[in-house]
Amino acid sequence: MALLITKKCINCDMCEPECPNQAISMGDEIYVIDPYLCTECVGHYDTPTCQSVCPIDNTIIADPAHREEREQLWEKFVVIHHAV
Repeated sequence: MALLITKKCINCDMCEPECPNQAISMGDEIYVIDPYLCTECVGHYDTPTCQSVCPIDNTIIADPAHREEREQLWEKFVVIHHAV
C-alpha cells in the first residue's frame, strides 16, 4: 500500500529528497505522498526511506485508502521506471 504523511509532520524537509519515485511534495500545509507514485521503495530499498529519515515516530504510515500487496508495488515500480 502507499504511504501517508499524517498531521504530525513538522515540515523538516527530510523525506522529500529521499524518495526515489519523487512521490513526496509539499502540500497546502504539510508534505504529501502521491499514492500513484509511492511503491514503499519496493524496487529501490528494503524499507521505505521516508520512514527511515523522519524524525517523528509514526508520522509516515500505511495509507488505508490505498492497500497494495508487495507484488502490486513491484508492478507499479516497473511501470514508473520502465524496467523489465
